[in-house]
Amino acid sequence: MMTTDNPLSTIRAIDPAALERLQTDLSDQAAAADLLDLGYRTVDSPLGSLLLVASERGLTRVAFSNQDHERVLADLAATVSPRILRAPRRLDPAARELEEYFAGSRRTFDLPLDLTTRDGFRQAVQRLLPNIGYGETVSYTELATRAGRPTAIRAAASACATNPLPVVVPCHRVVRNDGGLGGYLGGLSAKRALLDLEARAVA
Repeated sequence: MMTTDNPLSTIRAIDPAALERLQTDLSDQAAAADLLDLGYRTVDSPLGSLLLVASERGLTRVAFSNQDHERVLADLAATVSPRILRAPRRLDPAARELEEYFAGSRRTFDLPLDLTTRDGFRQAVQRLLPNIGYGETVSYTELATRAGRPTAIRAAASACATNPLPVVVPCHRVVRNDGGLGGYLGGLSAKRALLDLEARAVA
């Protein structure tokens, strides 16, 4: 009789639901022991898979699939903390509010946000973005003016381009002076889709 000591055969036999419970229990135990600095999960959306990451202070990162989720997690582990685990429960509120937003039933997010990975003018600009109304747009020039530096248009654009919380912190509502879309972390098709979603909801 042939036997195998291949551990992969055991892994394949694990029930997905049981594995989910084990991962959740591990993250809960790590959080209870104050060993979980960053928790993450992914959610499906009309824009594809979104990676959500949160610290104890609040939502820290939202990343599109084109940004390479594994790389985003590796960068956070290197720059923020290596104590990072998959922790769906920590991200349940964010997942629920995003689902409501994409369904057209939510216009503002009520999540605690952690912008401590940004500082200076970039953080100042990113803190202003939620003040842009649902279904509205402003220019990069107007955004720079609101931030108190009307000539810092490129810096305002850079703050949008490095926004760690796209969708939730709505940098998609900032466009060029001529009405063109400008750039976007998730790609221009994602930016257009978000603007169209909001336009339909307020029509």
